[in-house]
Amino acid sequence: MVNFIEAGNIFSIEGVKNYAHGCNCKGAMGKGIALEFKRRFPEMYKEYRELCMKNEFQPGDVFEYCHGEGYVYNLATQMRMGPNATLDNIRNSIRLMLEMAKENEVSDIAIPAIGAGIGGLNWADVKKVIVEEAAKHPEVALHVVESFKP
Repeated sequence: MVNFIEAGNIFSIEGVKNYAHGCNCKGAMGKGIALEFKRRFPEMYKEYRELCMKNEFQPGDVFEYCHGEGYVYNLATQMRMGPNATLDNIRNSIRLMLEMAKENEVSDIAIPAIGAGIGGLNWADVKKVIVEEAAKHPEVALHVVESFKP
């Protein structure tokens, strides 16, 4: 199931403690929502950066991080910073994230409009991929915030 929220903050969705966002594979979280993840979860950022420096985080991968109350799913949507996300990377990382969530009995994940900001993709195309992959895992609800609003 996908719940699209026109505007909001993924960290303010009542009852949701699991989050996902798009990442590059170079270890940089310096802009957009990635910077907020870096600030909120500094230990996660250190582990993510280490994986990147060892070339162990590749496009289409997911780095799952338990933050105590839930999980953060770092989705490898692009190789480097800038407008180079791909729909295949998004599809693969969403699919893998949903499989991981099912294994961990995660029922809700909040996610921003991945790949459509810094990643450079058309949001309508990304949205279609999210809906298609989510349909294969109805046990996990995705709460997709389409634009940030504090």
